[in-house]
Amino acid sequence: GAGKAGLRASHWLLASRRAAEVACGRRGWPLNGGDFERRCGRPGRSHGGGGGRAAGAAPTGECGARVGAAAPGPPVLGPRPPRPLTLCFPQVLGWRVAAAVAWSVLLLPVCTAAFVVLSGLDPFHPVRWISNSFNDLYTSYVIFCILLMSVVILVISIFNAEFYAVVPSIPCSRIALIGKIIHPQQVIHSVVHAVMGMLVAWCAAVMTKGKFQFLAVPCTPSESLDDAVPQMCLNEYHLFFLLSGAFMGYSYSLLYLINNMNYLPFPIIQQYKYLRFRRSLPLLVKHGCVESLYFVRNFCVVYYFFGYIPKVWISTTMDLHIDSKLHPLDTLTGLLDLSLFYHAWLCGVFLLITWYIAWLLFKIYATETHHFPVQPTFAEETDQCLPKILNSNPPLIIKFLALQDLMLLSQYSPVRRQEVFSLSQPGGHPHNWTAISRECLSLLSDLTQRLIMQQEAAAANGRAKQPAGELKVSPQTPGAVVTEDMSFQSQRSNIVPRASMSSLVKSSLMPLKTSPGSDVGSPFSSPALKCKMGILDVNSPWHGSVQSPHVVRRGPKLWTSGSDLQMNGSHHESFPVLSAARVGSEAVQPNFIYTWLQNKQEQIKNFLSKRVLIMYFFSKHPEASIQAVFSDAQMHIWALEGLSHLVAASFTEDQFGVVQTTLPAILNTLLTLQEVVDRHFKLPHVSSKPPRISGSLVDTSYKTLRFALRASLKTALYRITTVFGEHL
Repeated sequence: GAGKAGLRASHWLLASRRAAEVACGRRGWPLNGGDFERRCGRPGRSHGGGGGRAAGAAPTGECGARVGAAAPGPPVLGPRPPRPLTLCFPQVLGWRVAAAVAWSVLLLPVCTAAFVVLSGLDPFHPVRWISNSFNDLYTSYVIFCILLMSVVILVISIFNAEFYAVVPSIPCSRIALIGKIIHPQQVIHSVVHAVMGMLVAWCAAVMTKGKFQFLAVPCTPSESLDDAVPQMCLNEYHLFFLLSGAFMGYSYSLLYLINNMNYLPFPIIQQYKYLRFRRSLPLLVKHGCVESLYFVRNFCVVYYFFGYIPKVWISTTMDLHIDSKLHPLDTLTGLLDLSLFYHAWLCGVFLLITWYIAWLLFKIYATETHHFPVQPTFAEETDQCLPKILNSNPPLIIKFLALQDLMLLSQYSPVRRQEVFSLSQPGGHPHNWTAISRECLSLLSDLTQRLIMQQEAAAANGRAKQPAGELKVSPQTPGAVVTEDMSFQSQRSNIVPRASMSSLVKSSLMPLKTSPGSDVGSPFSSPALKCKMGILDVNSPWHGSVQSPHVVRRGPKLWTSGSDLQMNGSHHESFPVLSAARVGSEAVQPNFIYTWLQNKQEQIKNFLSKRVLIMYFFSKHPEASIQAVFSDAQMHIWALEGLSHLVAASFTEDQFGVVQTTLPAILNTLLTLQEVVDRHFKLPHVSSKPPRISGSLVDTSYKTLRFALRASLKTALYRITTVFGEHL
């Protein structure tokens, strides 16, 4: 009996090993000796981890694992290279762009028909007006204009797809805005839109007919009316239409940049695409009519002063005469033509509505939810599963869609939540939960670090600056060998003000990313603002090792007296930066050239800061700087909501207890972020109440993201503590 039992056990182990070899062989892993146990796990092993690996570490090559995230060295993978994650980009966004373009082209005949009817407005003869309008819809030139307008819509949609952004670019100063306007990409965008606007205006002039249809018209000289030979004269009405279309196209491109119209705001409440379009359509028509009115007004002013330049140039180039019997349009008498003003305004409405429809449809389709599989059904779908995308570096819109899907599944999909809490087979490891929680904690820790840097910059502006050339050694360590590692060798303990930080959170802290629109390298910015780029002030209370979990409360105030600064050791003192061979009592003398350059730079800054015109362009707006810090807060809001809903659901749905291993780290991260956010709202120039957002077509919700983040953070903490209650 014992021999039969041993034979069955050996057969079972052999079958399990063969199944594991097949599963791992699909991933291209070498299965020699201990490498099989390290990568695939022993059959029947619990999810608590094995083989000397930490419980929170994820193996490389799995669906939700980050390659090289926790391993001390680069893993040895098989011969097959990993596929790029950008494969899912055309699958996710490609069909959305195509659908938006198709619907924009399909709606173009409707807009064209409305323009033809309104351009021939004749309220005193309604029957003739309607019959003539319907007859014009079947003419060849109207059909040709619809085809040409379809090409224009295609070009506009391509630029919408190329210039979109899920994180708005917020210039913090006027010089930064000017730099964006004259950027080569923006110049190309403006030139192309001006050309497309001229094509739309030409189509509008042709469909309007009458005196607007042709550029060259026959005329007779006024000096000899009897036997005069007909000549070709310049039709200034047609020229006015063409130039107004180019002006409106350029103005549209300029407002597209200034108002961040390339920003894709994701809807808070999920609705059908048709409902979103129908709700925005009245606002779109109203916005187009009002904006066209302002564009025509501005163009009339420009044409009054500079209209003679293109008129003379075109008439000379094309050998066209100017009809002296007509009033020129670059005069007050010519511009007070109501018919001209009405048709120019209607042309602008036609241009803006068709372009806004293409822009609105692209926004609706691009921000539609997308379901990413939590666990791949086939091996080829590994790169498209949710944990893998979250822990990789895909395009930002894919990252946003993945986080949005995580938020939705954590609230409304119990079946997909079970996949998150499930264990891998073979091995029994919670790879899905580990990958998802690691990325969410990494995002929150990155935001915490960024806010701490901003608060440090604000605090440094209120402290006394150390004079140049006074870098000296701290007197507390005389005769000792002092070393300092300026590469943030203990980055997690330097930044996060809690000593009991879990290893999962510590491994997720990343170097600071540059916030959009920040001008840290500007010669007129404060040196403390360089903290946003990862350069930490040596006088900072965050520099050095954390000795107490209450280090945040022991930091210096924003405005402190000189005695306080001397007591806490932050006045005229600096942490030493020496090599290991230096003795602590030896003073460090900076380079003379470096000191001279620093002094000259300070003198130039002081001289320029007294010039009003220069400071008008280079001064930074406080509200814009704050908005730039929270420009990507939508990711963190979704990470908060998804993580908190998953933790709350794990109380009843987590059968294996995989969430309990990371619950302390999650609470620690949320509480740390809550403390930092509360400190941010106590800074000067930071409003504690969200501004009113007018119901306009252009979305400005990014200006209130910090308030939404604060509300989501408090809700997430209450959600977890309410569910767990006395068990915490």
